[in-house]
Amino acid sequence: MTPSDKAIITCSITGVLTDPGQHHVPVTPAELAAEARRAYDAGASVVHVHFRQQSPGKGHLPSWDPAVALACTEAMREACPGLIINQTTGVVGPNYQGPLDCLRATRPEMAACNAGSLNYLKVRSNGTWAWPPMLFDNQPAKVKDFIDVMLETGTLPEFECFDVGIVRCVEMYVQTGMYSGLPEYNFVMGVESGMPADPDLLPILLKLKLPGAQWQSTVIGRAEIWPVHQRTAELGGMLRTGLEDTFYLPDGSRAAGNGALMAEYARERRLFLPIQAIPDRVKAAFLSAEDKNFYNHPGVDIYGLGRAILVNLQNFGSGRRPVGARGGSSVGPLGPRRRSGASDR
Repeated sequence: MTPSDKAIITCSITGVLTDPGQHHVPVTPAELAAEARRAYDAGASVVHVHFRQQSPGKGHLPSWDPAVALACTEAMREACPGLIINQTTGVVGPNYQGPLDCLRATRPEMAACNAGSLNYLKVRSNGTWAWPPMLFDNQPAKVKDFIDVMLETGTLPEFECFDVGIVRCVEMYVQTGMYSGLPEYNFVMGVESGMPADPDLLPILLKLKLPGAQWQSTVIGRAEIWPVHQRTAELGGMLRTGLEDTFYLPDGSRAAGNGALMAEYARERRLFLPIQAIPDRVKAAFLSAEDKNFYNHPGVDIYGLGRAILVNLQNFGSGRRPVGARGGSSVGPLGPRRRSGASDR
């Protein structure tokens, strides 16, 4: 598959255990509908959703109640006709009947199909476990059960790959007949004990997936995620972000909601690019046009400012357009104040 100039954008609007008391994540059907609409209006075609318990004070906990799942999906579909719903199925342990029941109740267009097991670990800076070490178990029999129910409900599986070996397992599912057709890959990067959020890893993953198969990157973290999104766009992958994956915009500020994260893809079409990553020729061209003396003054070209004031006084009343001072107008100590680097494909 050659890279396309268009991308499907997914918004991960909730997350697994994100506390709605601390972060702007939706819980109720009405909140999910409103947040899905905001993401849709900002450019998302797909929303990835986790359902939460509806009792007061329990909104940070997952729900596998089919009635809750159905109420949430119906509210989102009513608010956004044509929106594609990508439903979570991830659960730890041998009892996964709840996710299967939710799939049958909602019949989503897409659903996550976790394609392999992962030691789910994280270590604090003091050398202790952030949580008790656990296994996110997705053995082949469990994967097959999910595939079978998704085929029953007309749901497209999105194969979640948390590590390189799991990417290779997806091809084996096709080889053995567990799944037919080209699979949809989701390269999940940034989980502490899984694949790192490293753009240099993407070409390797593309060599390991089946030729012609669609793929997406899910990148979890802070500033390190945005170069991976940029590289994903350049290589022809589909894009995903949202409050499940990050709380931070490329400039390091906290995102007010999913819509702000979507805007980095769909509306602004730009990613933060540090000055060190800008080619010297581009920097020279920018400075030549904006402020050729940039490196010779403390931030404001006093002589240029004085010259502009003098010219404007001379031209006062002539109808001529006022001139500006060449220097300090749009270049700051770290580079252009407007962020550079477009992600529009």
